[in-house]
Amino acid sequence: MSLQEQLVYYWPELVLSLEQTAIMMGISLSVALLVGLPLGMALYLTHPKVQQREHWAYWVFNALISIIRSFPFLLFVVVLIPVVRFLIGRAFGPVPASFPLSIVAIAIFARLVEQVLLDIPNEIRLLADSLGATTRQYIWHFLLVEGRSVLVLAFTTTIVSMTSYSTVMGIVGGGGIGDFAIRYGYQSYQYGIMYVAILIMVGFVFVVQMLGNQLAHQLDKRK
Repeated sequence: MSLQEQLVYYWPELVLSLEQTAIMMGISLSVALLVGLPLGMALYLTHPKVQQREHWAYWVFNALISIIRSFPFLLFVVVLIPVVRFLIGRAFGPVPASFPLSIVAIAIFARLVEQVLLDIPNEIRLLADSLGATTRQYIWHFLLVEGRSVLVLAFTTTIVSMTSYSTVMGIVGGGGIGDFAIRYGYQSYQYGIMYVAILIMVGFVFVVQMLGNQLAHQLDKRK
């Protein structure tokens, strides 16, 4: 079959794989934003550089994130299968596959948020202290405002990273565009289908990066 005929034949599976990827990415990135951002702020606020002393909470958060990020991802997914089955009732499918993806996304984004906030000049904190700002006011009216453009880039980087991670979730029945490329392309010796799937992923990453850069530029206070 020609590539066009192959695409027509496998079109339903391609659409399904894109839907599965969208489910996994949507869940994991939403969780990363809702949990990773506060966790990154907690890492910053308890950092020895900020506290001027050792804080037990920082070392607990730091250790957990370091362990998650250093754990081989495929083994991490397999290790979590019993946990996912206990919490969700099943371990296979795009929704259960989102659980390990969400944990990794939280760890990646939280670390990036910490680094972004640590790079904000110390003068901002001194200004907030001189104005009598509370911790909440310092976070919302100083930290997030000052670092918003770089935080957008950090989240963009997280999206790109999770796109790569999601391609291997076929191991737990998560499906997705990566599983489609391997199953219907590589394993079936239909390399044209595989290259089409790769082009879709590359195109998605390119668009996400371009939109992230544009939004960060618009939010940049220094321009």
